[in-house]
Amino acid sequence: MASVEASSTIPGEDFPRVSLTEESVALLRKLWEQHGPLMFHQSGGCCDGSAPMCYPAGDFLTGDSDILLGRFHIWPGDDEQPLEFWMSKEQFNYWSHTHLTVDVVTGRGSGFSVEAPEGKRFLIRSTIMDWDVRVSDS
Repeated sequence: MASVEASSTIPGEDFPRVSLTEESVALLRKLWEQHGPLMFHQSGGCCDGSAPMCYPAGDFLTGDSDILLGRFHIWPGDDEQPLEFWMSKEQFNYWSHTHLTVDVVTGRGSGFSVEAPEGKRFLIRSTIMDWDVRVSDS
């Protein structure tokens, strides 16, 4: 199912935590052409807030309460700016034992995520891993 694995960005880890399906990569390339460089943020909110939200890079401000789970290169040759996948640290503490795959399905998600006008929405499919990593608040 996975087409592109994210680079590992968490200190001490050498494995990807996030991947994209082929369908997600195709939609992200289309959206990149329309909006420029993109990013994902996965919050712990309710409703659409629990779906991965895709924004133009820099439109969602990340901070000390967020963790960078990985960077994707979705273009052949990796010449473009990477697409970053961020998650709130609080949410990561719940999902630290999972590998996440960003998939895309037909349907309308949040109006704040750039794929909404396409009649598509991103969603997370998770797989349990055999280890647990938690991020401290310090």
